[in-house]
Amino acid sequence: MKKVIIVVALVFGTVFSMHAQDKMMKDDKMMKEVVQTISLEQIPGEFTQKNLIVKEGTYIFEIYNNAVGHDVGFVLVQKGKDISQPENHIQTAYVTQVVGTGKTQTSKPTKLAKGAYVYFCPMNPTATDNTLLVE
Repeated sequence: MKKVIIVVALVFGTVFSMHAQDKMMKDDKMMKEVVQTISLEQIPGEFTQKNLIVKEGTYIFEIYNNAVGHDVGFVLVQKGKDISQPENHIQTAYVTQVVGTGKTQTSKPTKLAKGAYVYFCPMNPTATDNTLLVE
């Protein structure tokens, strides 16, 4: 009977240990994911960068307000979706605070899959045909 209990305890301990190590490895991979920055500048009525090409990955958007004269923001939408519908906006790409004149603000990390996106600022307002291509 003691041998059965010992064997069950060893099996249980081994399985639990393997599960914990697997979870730790997955968490470690997520922590090591490289987050890159896409810097964009707004001037009155437009972004200075109109077309961007990046590789698939996780990005933070950094938005600089260059003498617009009032607060600006940032909206990213998958190309082909209705930009007027907030549910189509990639909300992690919103800047965490409005961007005052002469200031820079950033978004949360945003995972971008392959495809085409459009970006704009409804507060500036800018054109809605600025494109971001993710390869």
